[in-house]
Amino acid sequence: QVQLVESGGGLVQAGGSLRLSCAASGRTLSDYAMGWFRQAPGKERESIAAISRSGTNTRYADSVKGRFTISRDDAKNTVYLQMNSLKPEDTAVYSCAAGIRSWNYAPLDSADFDSWGQGTQVTVSS
Repeated sequence: QVQLVESGGGLVQAGGSLRLSCAASGRTLSDYAMGWFRQAPGKERESIAAISRSGTNTRYADSVKGRFTISRDDAKNTVYLQMNSLKPEDTAVYSCAAGIRSWNYAPLDSADFDSWGQGTQVTVSS
């Protein structure tokens, strides 16, 4: 099973940017479709971005579309989430997840993922 470790979270002002990283170990990243999720206090976990194993297909939740970009670098076994134009409502714990899926499938359903990282806190101040 792949192990995932997120980094890059922190405190940022509204309108600012952050880039999260998800480093994978134990298995080859190209075996997995990858996703980013977030959970704010008192709210359900939200799927926000996904990228296929091929890297050619991406999907986003409406809440982040046009502001966030998911990408992957299989040579570095790392997936990224570039977050721009951040809003206070983006404040949450962000986690990455991996799932063995077909080559061009970018899943947004948490049930499609088998391995999860512990998460990194993102706080956006107004």
